[in-house]
Amino acid sequence: MKTPLKVHLALLLVALIYGTTYVIAKGVMPDHLGPSAFIFIRVTIAGILFFILSRIVSKERIRDKRDYLDLGIAAFFGVAANMLLFFNGLAHTTELNASVLMLNAPVFVLIFSRMVLKQKVSNLQIVGIALSTLGAVLLLGGRKLSFSGDTLQGDLMVLLNATSFAFYLVYVKRLLVKYSALTVIRNAFLFGWIFVLPFAWNELMEADYAAFAPRIWWAIIYVSFGTTFVAYALNAWAIKNASPVVAGSYIYLQPVIATGVSELLGNQLLSVEKVIFALLIFVGVFLVNTYKRAN
Repeated sequence: MKTPLKVHLALLLVALIYGTTYVIAKGVMPDHLGPSAFIFIRVTIAGILFFILSRIVSKERIRDKRDYLDLGIAAFFGVAANMLLFFNGLAHTTELNASVLMLNAPVFVLIFSRMVLKQKVSNLQIVGIALSTLGAVLLLGGRKLSFSGDTLQGDLMVLLNATSFAFYLVYVKRLLVKYSALTVIRNAFLFGWIFVLPFAWNELMEADYAAFAPRIWWAIIYVSFGTTFVAYALNAWAIKNASPVVAGSYIYLQPVIATGVSELLGNQLLSVEKVIFALLIFVGVFLVNTYKRAN
């Protein structure tokens, strides 16, 4: 099955958004806002936007009450657990560690696709995943990568987040074949809002919002609108029109984008090695996205 170009462009934009989120979100947590409170704010804002958009574009309703269980499961893994684990993990580890650990997500997507959707995984896909993993680890390994006791708690949370997000990418496919992406995401965020509230309440009450500098508010807006509303909508739409494996493979572009941003800001110097490592990632993603489905 050939994936349309517009799907690849959507996933590329998602990777671009996620690739810049590590640094932006880290600048807010935990000094200014607790990670769980940050999650609640972004879920609330994005949820309201999804509701408004759905009222304008589509008023589709859930036709089978049994689908609410699937929506709840998708919301738990894709909204609540995914976001809470990532932001709480990021607050207790480094941006570099988090970006490396997220490279496990596409591998888990392959495994879950085989287990849940019974999709056959081609040898070309496995080679592509391996090349992208190698390139990303080498690209990030050129900087100071350290998994120490000080970051162990955060590292484990990010690893669990990668697993949760991978499961969501696969599980939500069963809903996207029945309903529009907007309908699924709108309901998933409603369930996610309910799941997140108990974890965020204390942090919401403790935050000193009056002391937030403008850059903190802009960071919150970027993560709520870009990383949550736009990225989740594009991801859901892409999965509806492609396989979860294709969507998951674009995670490998995030470290390339993060490195590119650092180059533009003058924080790093471009080298031949980095170009080669980036090319490995692109070749790997290309192989994953040009396979012929066996079933």
